[in-house]
Amino acid sequence: MTTATIEQTPTKIVSPTDWLAARKRLLAKEKEFTRLRDELSRERCQMPWEKVEKQYAFETAGGKESLADLFSGRGQLIVYHFMFGPGWKEGCPSCSFLGDSFDGATVHLAQRDTTFVVVSRATLPEIEAFKKRMGWKFKWVSSFGNDFNYDFQATARQADKGKTYYNYDFVEFPSEERPGLSVFAKKDGQVFHAYSTYARGLDILLPTYNLLDMTPKGRDEESLPWPMAWIRHHDRYGDPNGVDAITLAANPTKK
Repeated sequence: MTTATIEQTPTKIVSPTDWLAARKRLLAKEKEFTRLRDELSRERCQMPWEKVEKQYAFETAGGKESLADLFSGRGQLIVYHFMFGPGWKEGCPSCSFLGDSFDGATVHLAQRDTTFVVVSRATLPEIEAFKKRMGWKFKWVSSFGNDFNYDFQATARQADKGKTYYNYDFVEFPSEERPGLSVFAKKDGQVFHAYSTYARGLDILLPTYNLLDMTPKGRDEESLPWPMAWIRHHDRYGDPNGVDAITLAANPTKK
């Protein structure tokens, strides 16, 4: 996934009066942005649904489950498409950057009739081993052997040559596996696809970036070869052999 690069300008040292004036000017823009975001959220909630006709069987720690089973009795299901293909030594570092925040959210989502599940095409034993290493507790299931990843743009189809269909357009992407998030709803026993987002649409899921965006340095990535080049699995910081997201995406068996 890619993120924004925030350009820095030279820092000015001003009086308290001038600082307050600058803060109020920015606050006006922040409030405008909040109102626009609220309106966008309302429009997202009003998106039409499409019925999910195909049946998918997922491998889970409790046995095989259908897409309907993944709701766990609730009315809404959020699926994060985690870049982790069969045969990979470990999951994508950038997806892991997001994954570090999932456990804290799942219990709260459940109070709003919403289940959160992570899906990857890696086999269940591969997922379970990496999940244990990372210390995560969220539900993570395998779509290996079914079309779920392909149907929801999370894995490139074998027929794709050069550019691949991702984020509702044909683009270049350095890996067969791609990140994303899909939302489903259940009504009268039927499952419906309500929403999916990819690429920069996933920025909102990055709490660390949201915090850094409030600091003077921001994301501080201007001098890096690409945004997110600094990110490692949380147990790999300080490890000179740590692999960045783009390198792993292009060479999934590299460690």
